[in-house]
Amino acid sequence: MRHPRSSAIDADAWPGVATVPAGRLVSVRARLAEAAFARACDAAGLDLDPTGEPDLVVEHEGLFARLAVAGWLGLAESYLAGEWHADDLVDVLAALLATGYRPRAGLPRGRSLGAYTGGELPTELVRLSSGDGMSAFGGVFATGVPTTVRTAVPSHVPGGRGPDTHFIDLTTISEPTSAERDDLGDAQARAVTMLLDAARVTAGTHLLEFPSTGGAVAIGASARRATVDTLTADPEQAHVVGERLTLAGVDDSVSTQVIDHPVPGPRDVRGRFDAIVSVDKFHVLAPRDRVALVRGFDRLLTVGGNIGLQTVVATDAMTPSGRAAVEALRAYIWPDLDYPTATDIHRLVDRESGLRVVGQTHLGSHTALSLAMQHSLFDAHAREAAAAGFDVVFRRLWDYQFALRQALFRLGMLDAVQLTLTHRNRRGRR
Repeated sequence: MRHPRSSAIDADAWPGVATVPAGRLVSVRARLAEAAFARACDAAGLDLDPTGEPDLVVEHEGLFARLAVAGWLGLAESYLAGEWHADDLVDVLAALLATGYRPRAGLPRGRSLGAYTGGELPTELVRLSSGDGMSAFGGVFATGVPTTVRTAVPSHVPGGRGPDTHFIDLTTISEPTSAERDDLGDAQARAVTMLLDAARVTAGTHLLEFPSTGGAVAIGASARRATVDTLTADPEQAHVVGERLTLAGVDDSVSTQVIDHPVPGPRDVRGRFDAIVSVDKFHVLAPRDRVALVRGFDRLLTVGGNIGLQTVVATDAMTPSGRAAVEALRAYIWPDLDYPTATDIHRLVDRESGLRVVGQTHLGSHTALSLAMQHSLFDAHAREAAAAGFDVVFRRLWDYQFALRQALFRLGMLDAVQLTLTHRNRRGRR
């Protein structure tokens, strides 16, 4: 069934949004989904009464057909279609997640999520929601206070080689205070500084950055007089980054290369590097690509070198409801998105490489605040986004993804970490 507001929805670009599931069985299930949704809202303390001050307003009953067919993905697609809205979307999603709400999961038949091919977020989209005009990752605000303890963690080296535990520097940074939206650019620059420090990037360092973060890491490393090779599988990203490096006057010390695969393989890049930095790539890769990435870093890092890796991770508080909610982000933005735990990363690094995690810094509250500021910036630039060609459905999608990730961080289901890696055997490879 075509959506009643289909004139505002491009059915070719948004088939799952433009079409409301229909059929006798769907109708039966939709009534059940409506009752379950009402119970979940009641349990979450959400007011649905349109005559009062509702927390969310249902504009069209298509919401319930979508819930019956596609669960949390249906909830998201209904929002994209304009079938329901909320004054505070973050509060609504957080409240539903907190109750464990999990409508029937599973994609409609014929829906394909595709596969990640290495493309990055559109640079114009990032510009409209970043503090420095080029970075999509979370920052670290100046008011956070770090505390570091030496902590033993399990080792996962296959074959029982080495001790059962090893030590890492575990750092937590206190919640930011008195931060404003104008502080986001400085916070993103501070995150870059921390990564470069973790990788021990100094004058003369040969640094590999994958993927290109839009220019921030390359420019920051060049300011330290390092030589930088930055890789991306997105030609448009490479073009824009090249222009930014030229404007920053650092193009002589940075080489930007387009590779043919989601992660760099042996034929994509050769040689060894003193340091490697990777930001917000690990959690959007398929399992096989995570293995390839770790093995590639092992191969490319010179003995004694260091890696700074920033990624989002799931915590022990992550629930089946939270994981089901992320399905919408996989369907429309990051096809292979699956948040690992920090332990998952330790285990993978130990089992698939000669590397080891030796430092771990938790940034969750700072990333949560960064997301809120990025969300606010995007809302403030809504007209510019429309002028740049992002249609109303895309703008709702971007609103929804910011809100969902904020809700997951608020509930402690997600965290952000910066990991420092180096070779287990500092004098040679095993």
